Amino acid sequence: MTSMKTSQTPGAPSDGGNPRFVRPATGGGEPLTVVLVVDSAGNEGNGTSNSALQFARELRALGHVARIVGVGGEWPARAASIPIVTPIAARQQMSFGVPDDALFASAFRGADIVHLYLPFPFERAALRVARRMRIPVSCAFHLQPENVLYSAGPLRYVPGADALLYRLFRRWMYRDVRHVHVPTRMTADLLRAHGYRNDLHVISNGYDPAFAPRLGEASARPWQPGEGRPFRVLASGRLASEKDHATLIRALGLCRHRADVELVIAGTGPLDRSLRREAARCLARPADIGFHRHEDMPGLLRSADLLVHPSIADLEGVSVLEALACGLVPVIADSPLSAAKDFALDGRSLFPVGDERALADRIDWWIDHPQERSRMGGEYARYVARTHSLRSSVAAFVDMEREAIADDRAWYAGHPRPARLEIVGPGTGKPAVPGISR
Repeated sequence: MTSMKTSQTPGAPSDGGNPRFVRPATGGGEPLTVVLVVDSAGNEGNGTSNSALQFARELRALGHVARIVGVGGEWPARAASIPIVTPIAARQQMSFGVPDDALFASAFRGADIVHLYLPFPFERAALRVARRMRIPVSCAFHLQPENVLYSAGPLRYVPGADALLYRLFRRWMYRDVRHVHVPTRMTADLLRAHGYRNDLHVISNGYDPAFAPRLGEASARPWQPGEGRPFRVLASGRLASEKDHATLIRALGLCRHRADVELVIAGTGPLDRSLRREAARCLARPADIGFHRHEDMPGLLRSADLLVHPSIADLEGVSVLEALACGLVPVIADSPLSAAKDFALDGRSLFPVGDERALADRIDWWIDHPQERSRMGGEYARYVARTHSLRSSVAAFVDMEREAIADDRAWYAGHPRPARLEIVGPGTGKPAVPGISR
């Protein structure tokens, strides 16, 4: 339910701090011109980039104009070369854009709103240009600090490191933008716990409609013990420590059906070699671990018999959504830092995070119950089609953008154009942009 707007300090939350959960969205009104700014803009192997690409396509399908600015985007930015960081990021399908005021000014001309995806220098420069041009701005929270820390080795054990990252992200961008898209309620709860006072709009990233159950006879008869082909267990995600694929590999080595199981992990990342070594040590059959093109993923998912998602930290888990849409039953780690656990329809699709013995037992149970696996696969496909379609997500996103446009335009109208824009923080004594008042 949307609360009434009141006369208040620009940027202060109007809903008492409660996140706006996905509600029936219209996505209606006059067509908008929306500029999506994301460092890595043209890579479907990167989750944030893929979300931006999917939203852009659906916005256009709904009659809006969508422009994507970033490395590999339609408005292409140069890729930054950062010692140590760039090679690590590249292994995870990530690039960092070089801020370019001229590029931003060109891409933003005639736009109704600019939407920023990450709290990095590229998006922060875009924010400054958009404010200078008096264009409304919204943003998204797509990068979980816990994920960053898991990729930072021993730094994740430093007390308070996650809280520090939340504070830095807020200081870098989120205090200066009022309306924020978050993909799950868990994300909203984390931000509230870390002091974020923005208007949070809980909207799923949705999934591409190409992900759908297999049709015909192949879908009617599930895998049975003793078949000529192996039982295919699939996982999808970055090959990084927080995704915890090592627990899955060790669990398969403990399964009663280990001789019948074939493992596929679709992804790239820094743990590629170590996971291959672990699979060679634990598994009875060769594992397929590596990159699969986005356009090949629907077919790969439909070829699988069970999805396992052992991840420790996820803001949503779009790869899980895609698998469920294809009719796969999931077994998901029950982690306090992973929103993916909320996709489970019952306890048979959950296991205690990091517990390889419990995961092995869950996998064996689903192998032993093919008819129930087939029935629940249909239940999962219908569930996500009803609750997480891309079209409904983008319609809710458009509603959020209209709110952000109205709020920022009202603020701009009441404040003279500055000679030179400064994004300022609390306590400076300078006029604030329409972000979060303190």
